Amino acid sequence: MAEVKLDRVSKVYDGKVTAVRDVEVTIRDKEFVVLVGPSGCGKSTVLRMIAGLEEISTGSISIDGKVVNDVAPKDRDIAMVFQNYALYPHMTVYENLAFGLKLRKYPKPEIASRVQHAADILGIAGYLDRKPKALSGGQRQRVALGRAIVRQPKVFLFDEPLSNLDANLRVQMRTEISRLHHQLHTTMIYVTHDQIEAMSMGDRIVVMRDGIVQQVDTPLTIYHKPVNKFVAGFIGSPTMNFMNGVLTGDGSGSFRQDASSFTLALPGAPVARPGGSGDGRVILGIRPEHIHAHRPSGITTLAPFTAQIEVVEPVGNEIFIYFSTGGGTHYVARIASDRPPAVGQACELLVDTSKLHFFDPSSEQSL
Repeated sequence: MAEVKLDRVSKVYDGKVTAVRDVEVTIRDKEFVVLVGPSGCGKSTVLRMIAGLEEISTGSISIDGKVVNDVAPKDRDIAMVFQNYALYPHMTVYENLAFGLKLRKYPKPEIASRVQHAADILGIAGYLDRKPKALSGGQRQRVALGRAIVRQPKVFLFDEPLSNLDANLRVQMRTEISRLHHQLHTTMIYVTHDQIEAMSMGDRIVVMRDGIVQQVDTPLTIYHKPVNKFVAGFIGSPTMNFMNGVLTGDGSGSFRQDASSFTLALPGAPVARPGGSGDGRVILGIRPEHIHAHRPSGITTLAPFTAQIEVVEPVGNEIFIYFSTGGGTHYVARIASDRPPAVGQACELLVDTSKLHFFDPSSEQSL
């Protein structure tokens, strides 16, 4: 069992700068959990505290049921893959993979067996005699992964390992790491600022902001049921559209946007009663893919509105449409690539009102 439990873990620098506040997360045995959030949110600090590279200010971390607050990093039975590959340039791939095992005085036959096993898994068996300078970025990242695999640790930690790779290699290595998880059946904790990596790789996602955990759940639950405006806006690409306004009626009413004449009927919308002052004020959230340029068949909860098309951005099998509704705010829709609207013209778009999100304007919590 390699469960990792963080119990009210905080990190304060110099007694006044709080980087992480009261993190409570349990990573189950053999689970792949992704810590995601913007730069400076504390996700790497959490990972480094798990690894023992940062001291914990308050709280406790346990691995496999044992509290490791005062356990040295080398004794925590974890392996960490960093953003930079951290390979020894004067050593061959074989020597890089074997180095940690040699320090722990493993027998030579076992070292050779583990290195060959890791090389076979990662497809780098043909590069064992090369030095890092003779490898591509993707091959170097595989060597860094292999150095962790040969350790056969209880927990793998990844600190933004793909950020130095180009777009195609990132996609390829995402698949490799996911496949590796299914092969090794080991607990993995992965840090990234890329929400696409988080959505595509994690069994569960931990969304962080300003050192505080915002939501912990499966990727699809976080996508469809974000707990607040921040999570809703951070997860999803392009980002969710937000409109401030007033909600009237209940279930069959309408939404009126501030500072413009934009009004949206809400047939069948999952409208919650606004809290706070009771004046009906809400933040309306609409994902770009729930806005349509043409009426799709089978959807009965569509509400039309008029938009001024400003930019049409083809991206292959779909198009991003940037538009305004008046009031100086700009929004984006994600539609199929056939029959795009013309730039500079007013166009009728349709919103699937069954997919709308509503947030309290004061707390920004989901309604």
